Amino acid sequence: ISRFVIANYNRIRQEIGVMLMIPFYKLERYEGNEALFELVMMSIVSSYVGEPLHVHAEGLRGTGKTTIMRAARDILPTIERIKGCIYNCDPAAPHCPHHKNLSPEEIKAIGVEEIPMPFLEISHSAKVGTVAGSIDLAKLTDPAHPEAQLLPGIIPQAHRGIIFIDEINRLADTSPEITDILLDVMGNKPGHLQIEEAGLPVVEITVSVSVWAASNPDEEPGPLEEIRRQLSDRFDMVCYMGRPDSLDILANMLEENSYFHKVNQPNKAEMAAADENKNEKYRNDIIRWAQKYEKTDLPVFLRNFIALMYIKHNLESIRAIQAMQQGAVLHSVLNNRDKVMITDV
Repeated sequence: ISRFVIANYNRIRQEIGVMLMIPFYKLERYEGNEALFELVMMSIVSSYVGEPLHVHAEGLRGTGKTTIMRAARDILPTIERIKGCIYNCDPAAPHCPHHKNLSPEEIKAIGVEEIPMPFLEISHSAKVGTVAGSIDLAKLTDPAHPEAQLLPGIIPQAHRGIIFIDEINRLADTSPEITDILLDVMGNKPGHLQIEEAGLPVVEITVSVSVWAASNPDEEPGPLEEIRRQLSDRFDMVCYMGRPDSLDILANMLEENSYFHKVNQPNKAEMAAADENKNEKYRNDIIRWAQKYEKTDLPVFLRNFIALMYIKHNLESIRAIQAMQQGAVLHSVLNNRDKVMITDV
């Protein structure tokens, strides 16, 4: 099944995109949501080089936060992993219990494969075992060779990719155990995850994953910062969504989302191919920006400027200025500048 999905990934993605979702490049952009489009691209670029950038979008319901973030799934580039590794082990830096102690020769013998950068979601009904990991029941109940093994959950399977959580303020209110797991995963870069199951050894692994979240702060249980301040502090960037105020933009949104427009488009196969070409351009840009990001540093005077802001304004968290530094370089790269400027900060 895995080989089939990988081999037919682009075709499957095109068909699903035609049926269910407006392509990322067709989503309407306006002053109120432009920042989220930019932060999504910055986070993908940073994730691609192995440095998470956690993004939180706040705003009124129906302003398109979730739509933008989910649509970005189609523009994610591919990554290379050890063949069949559910933990997405980088062949150059294996980290999972099965591969971390293997030699380059042993890894070469196993082989490598390309897969789409992971994009997984944590739902409000998720359990700790689903999110972190639990006993693999398929192996435990195998009549030929029953054995107790861990099955990694959503977070370890999203290594080197993205995790999306809609209405994270509700999750933080109703699932404190999952929130505690996220605190460890987002606390450092890379993060830390501990998988525990009775009767099995504790598994500790590093996880490099960017967490994207959306919330409606005007609804119960309230803003994330008031519910779980520690979790709110883990996000590098917060984007406050605004409403569209252009008749043309609103009319275009209505047309793109109308049933008639979706089912009466001429030659859907050609449109799907055109959409995929646009997506491929995004992926190529992401790879190019990532290569530039790896070679770009913040000038000393800007680093001192950010440090001065921390002291002068009595900022609460050092994570804030670390996010400023990371975000400034990413913003500069996406704007194709040769050097980082104070406007990027």
